[in-house]
Amino acid sequence: MTVLEIKGHSIPCRGLLFDKDGTLLHFMALWGGWADYILRDMEQRLAVMGAGFTVPVEKVLGTIHNPQGRVRSYDLKGPLAMATAEETNGLLAWQLYAAGVPWNEAILQVQQITNQAMFEIRSQKPAFPMPGLQNLLDACRDGGIPVAVVTSDTTDSANEHLDWMGLSSYFHAVIGRDGVKNGKPHPEMVLHACAKMGIRPEEAVVIGDSNGDMQMAKQAGCRLAVGLYQEEGPAEHLIDADLVISDYNEITIKA
Repeated sequence: MTVLEIKGHSIPCRGLLFDKDGTLLHFMALWGGWADYILRDMEQRLAVMGAGFTVPVEKVLGTIHNPQGRVRSYDLKGPLAMATAEETNGLLAWQLYAAGVPWNEAILQVQQITNQAMFEIRSQKPAFPMPGLQNLLDACRDGGIPVAVVTSDTTDSANEHLDWMGLSSYFHAVIGRDGVKNGKPHPEMVLHACAKMGIRPEEAVVIGDSNGDMQMAKQAGCRLAVGLYQEEGPAEHLIDADLVISDYNEITIKA
């Protein structure tokens, strides 16, 4: 069995499962502009009705803003980092509903806003691989280790973002939230991905940037839950991680 070397630990492994946003690709490069567009459009619609957000703007999606009001970062424990598309739409629609918009109309308006935001994102294709990822995927391919994506995004979006980065050919399976009944931290994504990869969960290593990823790995009985954290200071949000790395250059593969 192939062995992963991570921070002095030797981990037998037959498959790697990756979260997508913030794990395979730079989160803010893709979703920072999206969140900016969404919040500005929402704020303008609410202002027309003589209303505003029911909470500070930072709390709507879990964003961190610069002095000019633009999104510069995000709460690793917040909705932008962890919510599904359906959950996000619900949070946004609630803001319109609280301002007096009927719920069905609020949902339609949010869908229009998010569709336009994605149109803007697609015109730029701002998906960039995390440091060291390409080398790790090459090593997995050379070592015969299958890899998969398990993400709270939709399967189509995940495949689209992999295409933008030129990485689609590496992955044996892409499991989005729409491909399972239960999202993270439920283990269903892992179980589904492992079945497609022809391995058992206890032979797999999960890598992600949220504690929901770590909990998913633990509930599935995976061999190891690895947190990815690039910021300074302790990774306090990854309380269920077995190991935490700052980039993929900290992982080597031995046949």
